[in-house]
Amino acid sequence: MTLRIVQIAPPFFDVPPKGYGGVETVLADLVEALVARGHDVTLLGAGEPGTPARFVPLWEHTVPDRLGEPYPEVMHALKVRKAIADIAAADGIDVVHDHTFAGVLNAPVYRMLGLPTVVTVHGPIDEDLHAYYHALRDDVALVAISDRQRELAPDLNWVGRVHNALRVHDWPLRAEKDDYVLFLGRFAPYKGAHLALRAAHEAGVPLVLAGKCSEPSEQTYFDQEIRPLLSDSDHEFGEADAESKRKLLARARCLLFPIRWEEPFGMVMIEAMACGTPVVALRAGAVGEVVVDGVTGLICEQPTELADAIRKSSGLDPHACRRHVATKFDVGQLAAGYERIYDRLLRGDTDETHGCRLPTSA
Repeated sequence: MTLRIVQIAPPFFDVPPKGYGGVETVLADLVEALVARGHDVTLLGAGEPGTPARFVPLWEHTVPDRLGEPYPEVMHALKVRKAIADIAAADGIDVVHDHTFAGVLNAPVYRMLGLPTVVTVHGPIDEDLHAYYHALRDDVALVAISDRQRELAPDLNWVGRVHNALRVHDWPLRAEKDDYVLFLGRFAPYKGAHLALRAAHEAGVPLVLAGKCSEPSEQTYFDQEIRPLLSDSDHEFGEADAESKRKLLARARCLLFPIRWEEPFGMVMIEAMACGTPVVALRAGAVGEVVVDGVTGLICEQPTELADAIRKSSGLDPHACRRHVATKFDVGQLAAGYERIYDRLLRGDTDETHGCRLPTSA
């Protein structure tokens, strides 16, 4: 059955993004897969069109420098609400799928219009966000991106779990690796770049740091915690665009993922493994769901174990890493997972696993 689906992207980056933007990367792949499966998809966002969906730009350009500010989120939600009402009146909508933070506040309005709302929770759920999503109750159908994310907030209105995914063949497989390890992500204490540096130095392997460092908090962390640790063997690459990211991941001996927080998924892990590059990580968040310890990477309990894991990572099979992603995290499974949720939502069924209520029209 062909569905009329409206996907809502945040206003901060293009879809797909030119560089940083995990949500936008997943959303671009989901949109392309849904269109390929015959659905009528409209994408609301900012910037330039980059997917086969019909694109409705709500801003003249993206606003990456305002990431984290409340105004763009709230203003975007207002623009989205008007666009949804216009599209529903002109063309009809079967499902609204929101990937933003403030946009879910529109769900009661959509419900009055007879439009069910699916919300993918892309970030961790702390105490404040738990209260936020709990207050929305049955107005939104929440989708987790990992079992661990859902496990930490079992009383929310979850309707399913769909792991993030990618198009495996878009990522280059390289069995022969260069002599460096890679940190790729935001420069923030909970991402653990300082732990990556210490582990690489102890292992005697050069570290390439490819990180986002545009926000004041990121710059402060880099200046205070990273810069003093840099040695002559380390290379500060800067923020990697899509092409550079693929090259860095494919050539690295391993990806270092020494997180110190409840990371709900971690896209860079499956990107690395798709390139045949194992992941050396600390056990936190969804790491145990994504990495097969001893096969596609090495999971450490303490930072002191990271250096030894770096040394051992060269013994892991790059082809096994890629097969794991192709089997568990291919974009076809992403689209099929959301199709099942859309179908249950429109039929008014409960979540078969946990019995949560699905929102229905008024």
